[in-house]
Amino acid sequence: QGQSRRDQHQKVRQIREGDVIALHAGVAQWIYNNGRSPLVLVQIIDTSNPANQLDQNHRDFFLAGNPQREVQSQRGERGRTSERRSTSTGSAHDNSGNVFSGMDERVIAESFNINTDLARKLRGENDLRGIIVSVEHDLEMLAPQRSQEEEREEREEEAQRQLERSPRARFNGLEETFCTRRLRHNINKPSEADIYNPRAGRVTSVNSHNLPILRYLQLSIQKAVLYKNALMTPHWNINAHSIRYITRGSGRVQIVNENGDSVFDGQVQRGQMFTVPQNFVVITKASNEGLEWVSFKTNDNAKINQLAGRVSAIRSMPEEVVANAFQVSVEDARRLKDNRQEVTLLSPGSRST
Repeated sequence: QGQSRRDQHQKVRQIREGDVIALHAGVAQWIYNNGRSPLVLVQIIDTSNPANQLDQNHRDFFLAGNPQREVQSQRGERGRTSERRSTSTGSAHDNSGNVFSGMDERVIAESFNINTDLARKLRGENDLRGIIVSVEHDLEMLAPQRSQEEEREEREEEAQRQLERSPRARFNGLEETFCTRRLRHNINKPSEADIYNPRAGRVTSVNSHNLPILRYLQLSIQKAVLYKNALMTPHWNINAHSIRYITRGSGRVQIVNENGDSVFDGQVQRGQMFTVPQNFVVITKASNEGLEWVSFKTNDNAKINQLAGRVSAIRSMPEEVVANAFQVSVEDARRLKDNRQEVTLLSPGSRST
């Protein structure tokens, strides 16, 4: 209670492996790993979203530290060009530091009502730690326990659903509801899988229906788990591009463009990332060790159209149409339509002869 009187801050949200976290553009954020294992974050940034009023170059605005080396290596040629330009205009802006580094220390001191020594520390001139820093002692802050966090998020989710149903919801300012929005959804729970095949794997989707904030970000996420030698049916994304990040295992991926050309045909493994453009057909087969990935899609309610399986495009066509389109017999057309009764995830098995 004493701490709550001394310090006031916004919500501190607990995160864990498998969490999808959605943040609005321009939101200040920090992340602290209080666990016993490394924390790996995969970040997707959409520079074409309506909130971006700059150009298509992503920019990180750091509030603290001196991330000069990391930022320059990330910016590449653009960073070197900016550095040459700033060198010609003076040395005061040579560093890629935090936002305070470009301000006069006296103005900072006056703004915060502090002395200039402390203002100089805000500028981070002698801070060489970079983007990721080590905490000397564990952070002490007000944060709910895991069970309290989950209960609170359930209440927030229900409140958000009521807000979305309200006819006036679309006219409320974003700043009024951001702090009460549910920003996190765990995608690792097998019990919440949208598609499950005991012989092939599972698929879980997070979109604007179960995480409404994604409607503003125009993004959705899909987690796929393929068992040993299983396949994800050949399909295309109807209304989105897809960025895949392999999180576990290995397998083979083929991507075909509108001309029928194979633009990618190769093995993928943990840590690799690739893009599947809208309407390009992709097929994925897991290796003996299985394959898992996360797909980030550029639509808050991304949809796919499948080529094989019980809900495929070919299955929806008359046998005669299929037979004539592929120059096969009606019997073969029937096999094309009916030999796979599974949806999305296909179990491994011998091919029909």
